[in-house]
Amino acid sequence: MRRPRRAGGLRTLLPLLPFAALLSVATFSLHSPDRLLACDTGRQASSCARLHRLAISSLDVRALDATPPLHAAAARAFRSGGRLLRDVLSSPSSSSAPAPPPAVRAARCPAYITRSGAQLRAASGGVLPLPCGLALGSHVTVVGTPRRGRGAAVAQFAVELRGEGDGDAAPRILHFNPRLNGDWSGRPVIEQNTRFRGQWGPALRCEGRRSRPNEETVDGLVKCEEWVGNTGGTSDELNRLWLRNRVAGQKNRNLIDWPYPFAEDELFVLTLSAGLEGYHVHVDGKHVTSFPYRFGFVLEDATILSLNGDVDLESVVAGSLPTAHPSIVQTSLELLTELKAPPLAEEHVDLFIGILSAGSHFTERMALRRSWMSSVRNSSTMVARFFVALNGRKEVNEDLKKEADFFGDIVIVPFVDSYDLVVLKTVAICDYAARVVPAKYVMKCDDDTFVRLDSLMAEVKKIPEGKSFYLGNMNYYHRPLREGKWAVSYKEWPREEYPPYADGAGYVVSSDIANFVVSEMEKGRLNLFKMEDVSMGMWVGLFNVSGNAVEYVHSSRFCQSGCVDDYLTAHYQSPAQMVCLWEKLGQGKPQCCNAR
Repeated sequence: MRRPRRAGGLRTLLPLLPFAALLSVATFSLHSPDRLLACDTGRQASSCARLHRLAISSLDVRALDATPPLHAAAARAFRSGGRLLRDVLSSPSSSSAPAPPPAVRAARCPAYITRSGAQLRAASGGVLPLPCGLALGSHVTVVGTPRRGRGAAVAQFAVELRGEGDGDAAPRILHFNPRLNGDWSGRPVIEQNTRFRGQWGPALRCEGRRSRPNEETVDGLVKCEEWVGNTGGTSDELNRLWLRNRVAGQKNRNLIDWPYPFAEDELFVLTLSAGLEGYHVHVDGKHVTSFPYRFGFVLEDATILSLNGDVDLESVVAGSLPTAHPSIVQTSLELLTELKAPPLAEEHVDLFIGILSAGSHFTERMALRRSWMSSVRNSSTMVARFFVALNGRKEVNEDLKKEADFFGDIVIVPFVDSYDLVVLKTVAICDYAARVVPAKYVMKCDDDTFVRLDSLMAEVKKIPEGKSFYLGNMNYYHRPLREGKWAVSYKEWPREEYPPYADGAGYVVSSDIANFVVSEMEKGRLNLFKMEDVSMGMWVGLFNVSGNAVEYVHSSRFCQSGCVDDYLTAHYQSPAQMVCLWEKLGQGKPQCCNAR
C-alpha cells in the first residue's frame, strides 16, 4: 500500500496566485491533487472549500524559438488556454457556491433547431451547430435539391455529423455521401464512413443491392436497401412501376424496383435518426440505409451537422435533441469512489503512465478506470495520469474540472486542444514524470489503448538495469508524405526519412530520456513536430547522438492498428472492448474482443 504524503510537504494551489500575472505569461506552476493544501487552524473552513484540487502542468512554451509555425501556434494556444482556464476557475460552479439546480443546467441547449437554406448559407455555409450533440431518438431532417455536377464532375453531396475540431482535425462521426452519377463503380452509390483519430474506417457502400439475409442488421433494419439506377423522370416512372405491380397482383411485392433515392434537380426529404444500434436514413419516407455505431464516438460527440457539395438546401430541422450536455455531475460519483486515484507515495515508482485524452472523452476515461487502470491503483510501483488540454466549450471544461477534482487522476495541460498540438501533451508527460512522479520508466499511450501491464513490465525488465532504452513498435526508414491530406512540407521536415520512432499508441522510454526532453524544453531547444510519435523518435535520436547510447527495442505486440492475441497494448479499442479485454485477461486469456 502507498504511504500518504506528509502534510508538511503540501503546497498552496492555483487560486492563491495572482491570476493576471499568472495567466498573462501562459505558464503555470504544477499543483498536484495529491499535494493538497492543509487548512491552517486559523483558516475558515469556507476558505478551504474554495481551493481547487487541480493538477495543472508546469509546461512552459515561452522559451521556444517562435520561428517554426508549430511553435508559434503552441504559444497562441497557451495564451487562449490561459483565458479558458481562468474562466473555469472563476466560474460560480468552481467555487464554494452551490451548483445550479438541474432545471437551470437543462436549459443550456434547445430541444429543436430550425434553419432555412438561406440562413445556413448566410451564417455558416452549410454548418449547423448541435450544442449538446445528439441523444437516442434524435433526428435531423434535410430538404434539398441535388445540383448537376460541373462539367464532367460527379454530382455528389455529403451530410456529415462531426465532432469538435477544424478542417481535417474534426472527427467525422457519420459521413453520408450520395454519388448520383456514380464513381469508379460506374453506378449510383451511397458511401458511409467514419473518421476516428485522423483515420477513415472501412467504408459501407450501398450500390443498389439489398444487404444479404445473413448480414447483421441495425435495429432490425438492413444496412443497404435495393434500388435501380436513376430513372430520370421520377414521378412518371414511379407511377408506371406502381401500375405494373398492380397488374402483376398484390402478392408479388418484390416486383417494384425502387429508383435510386436522389436525382438531379429533384427535391428530396432526408431524415437521419439515432437508433439504439446505429444511424438510420430515410429519403422521402422510405428507408434507404442504416449505419451501425462505430467505436470511438458517442451520440453527444456529434456537435456539428455539415451539409456540403452539389446540393441546394431548402431547410434543416433537428429535433428531440438533448437539452443539456452530458455531465459527470449527473452521475452518482459517490458510487465510483473505488475508482479514485490513491495518494502518491513518497518513494520513487517503477513506471509512470501518461495517457493522452480529450476533454469530452469522459466515457473513454471511465472505461480505462474500470479496466486496466485497476492494476495501477492496486500497485505501489506504478502511477497513471490522464493528460487533457482545454476545450473551446466552457461547459466541457467545467465538467472536466469536476471530474479531475473527484478522481484525482487528470493533469490539465493549459492550452486549447488541437490535433497538431498533441505533441505538447507528450512533453507535459515527461515534465510531470520528472518533477512530480520520479520513475524509472515513462510510458505514453492513448485513451483508446488497452495496456497489459504485467506482460509489459516483464518486457521492460528484460532490458539491463540502468540502460537507456526506447521500447515500442518501431518504424524504420519511414518517408514523409509530400502530397495529400497528410502532407509534410520540406520546411516542416527537410529530410527524406523520419528517424526511427515507435508508434504513438503506446511506447516506453527510460527516465533519462524523459528528463532530456524536459531539459531541452527549458533551454528552448526542443523542436516540436505535429506528429507526436515522430517527435519522440526525433528527441530520442538527439539524446542518442549526444553521447548516450540508447537501445531501441522493437515489439510488434504493441499493436498500432487494433489488437492481436498475446498483445502488450491494443489500440483503437472502444469502451466496451476495454471492459471485454479486462474480463478476458482476468480469466488468463490475453485475447482480443471483436469490434462491432
